[in-house]
Amino acid sequence: MAAPAVQPIIIIKKKGHHGGHHGGAWKVAYADFVTAMMALFMVMWLMNASPEVKKAVGGYFKDPKGTGKKTGTNVAGMGESLMVRKADMKDLKDKLEHAIKRQPDFQKLKDNIEITITGEGLRIELLETEKGMFFTTGAPVPTPLGKDLLAELARQLAKLENPLMIEGHTDATAYGSLEYTNWELSADRANAARRIMQATGLEQKRISQVRGFADQRLRKVSDPKDASNRRVSIVVRYADEIEPEKEEAPTKGGEHKAADPKGEGKGEKGVEKAAAAEKEKPPETKAATHA
Repeated sequence: MAAPAVQPIIIIKKKGHHGGHHGGAWKVAYADFVTAMMALFMVMWLMNASPEVKKAVGGYFKDPKGTGKKTGTNVAGMGESLMVRKADMKDLKDKLEHAIKRQPDFQKLKDNIEITITGEGLRIELLETEKGMFFTTGAPVPTPLGKDLLAELARQLAKLENPLMIEGHTDATAYGSLEYTNWELSADRANAARRIMQATGLEQKRISQVRGFADQRLRKVSDPKDASNRRVSIVVRYADEIEPEKEEAPTKGGEHKAADPKGEGKGEKGVEKAAAAEKEKPPETKAATHA
């Protein structure tokens, strides 16, 4: 008989794994931890933020795309603006300067825009040239460059709640007509600027004053006929100095009188009480009173 075939012995060696990366589950846990920490820091920052910042952040999360600012949208609470206070005017000045630098014709107009912080508020002045940079010379008609710049300023200032004053100024050169003088020209240019800004989205209630000064507030007093004296100024008023107007209570006859701080003399009853007290006084006291 033939010897049986010898089957080969097969040895299978399995390599052991030493820990590995466990499928990356630790990365998910770490990402969750980092997200939670970021949320914690955001909450801590908001707790110490000013009410204006809280309002702005809340408005962003309600409408990140800003569609609430568009006419006809039904997004409530959007387009909320901020009231800039005196301490924050420097930041507003920097933002406006940055926005103006993005204008296509910035190199042409950079020397004719002056933004300063004054006692009234943030003053933005558009200074004219001999040929007319922002308005046609001798007319209240804005140039294309003037329209574009006023529209950009309106877009930036529409984000605020501060009242605005718009002023028109001329140089000392007489206009040459008694019916239409520098007074009318300065006021008409200020109104033309107002119309452009309102057409771009600035609310009508934001304009507190439109003033024409003619040549009474020269920028260069030493040279009254200098072109830079012809200018339009936009003043952003300080929020700290805006006080509500106090109305006096009308009397029966329709006249207004100041409020009585001591609570005396309240209407007809107060008059009757005063008359009764007058009658009860001794004769010598009454005589002294009417002397």
